[in-house]
Amino acid sequence: METALLVVLGLVAGLAIAGLAVFVGRSRKPEADPAAHPAVLLADQRIVELGARVQQMGELLAKAQTQLQSSVHERLDAVTLHLGTSMQTASKNTTDNLQKLNERLAVIDHAQKGLTDLTSQVTSLRNVLSNKQTRGAFGQGRMEAIIQDGLPKGSYEFQFTLKNGKRPDCVVMLPDQRPLVIDAKFPLEAVTAYRDGKTEDERKFAAQRVRQDVMKHINDIAEKYLCPGETQDTALMFVPSESVYAELHDGFDDIVQKAYRAQVMMVSPTLLMLAIQVIQQIQKDSQMRESTDLIRTEVGHMMKDVKLLSDRVRKLQMHFGQAGEDLNTIMTSASKIEKRASRIEELEFDEAPAPSAIAGAVRKIQAAE
Repeated sequence: METALLVVLGLVAGLAIAGLAVFVGRSRKPEADPAAHPAVLLADQRIVELGARVQQMGELLAKAQTQLQSSVHERLDAVTLHLGTSMQTASKNTTDNLQKLNERLAVIDHAQKGLTDLTSQVTSLRNVLSNKQTRGAFGQGRMEAIIQDGLPKGSYEFQFTLKNGKRPDCVVMLPDQRPLVIDAKFPLEAVTAYRDGKTEDERKFAAQRVRQDVMKHINDIAEKYLCPGETQDTALMFVPSESVYAELHDGFDDIVQKAYRAQVMMVSPTLLMLAIQVIQQIQKDSQMRESTDLIRTEVGHMMKDVKLLSDRVRKLQMHFGQAGEDLNTIMTSASKIEKRASRIEELEFDEAPAPSAIAGAVRKIQAAE
């Protein structure tokens, strides 16, 4: 913009000079002497001044153009530097963002791999639970894990054979020598059908199936594993799913009541762990009761040892008392000897004492004794 202004000023100056020259040429008369006319002299003077001004203006224009070029170069250098810095910053930020993006993509890939593994595990678990035999093995394995974690070895036995030839999944030995029977049952198909029922008829039919399947399990446990005089009066039916157990207790209270009357208690994994802890405490109490006689005998021996220790301490105390009396007697004798020595030391032997003086000294000593 400054360059354009300077160019316009130059053009204006040139046009002014040209107009002035034309005006001067027209004002001259051919017959007159140019040098003698005052106006011509004044015009020549003005032309000279105008030329000087035009030259000065040209120099200013050149100087301004030089400054403008320098300013433009400086601004271009500053813009170039700023642009380079901005590009470097943008490149660094882009690199950092790409690195963070790669890290997040790695995390997403890891999570995707975990989801894939979880999906395969869920599919495998679904395949396991869809088969009755594998489902039964799953429930028994979970029950065995809970019992092994809660009870010491020797206090339980898996696949124990009763006198009637039946073999429950597990028995726990109690202090009265009658085992507690635990059998795992998993009525998953009927409960799943009851949950998935969309119409009232489907749910009603599925509920009837749940009652039939669960009551069959309860009756089998009561008939096969409850042996009077051999086993405990109550058996446990282990349901290895908290949701299935909750569904049975919430929606089928009649089945729960019938199970109680049949002396069969349905337990979930949480309740089985609680029952195992109670059984463990009962076994500890039984062991304490069995060890009561031994503890009583040991306490009697300990009381005898304490009594003997007390007698010996009293004898030692008597010895210390006698020793104290002997020490007091010895200190008394030593004090008397010290006094006699001091009196003897006070006697003077430079001159022969008179018999009366010796007799007086003897009397003093005897009197001091």
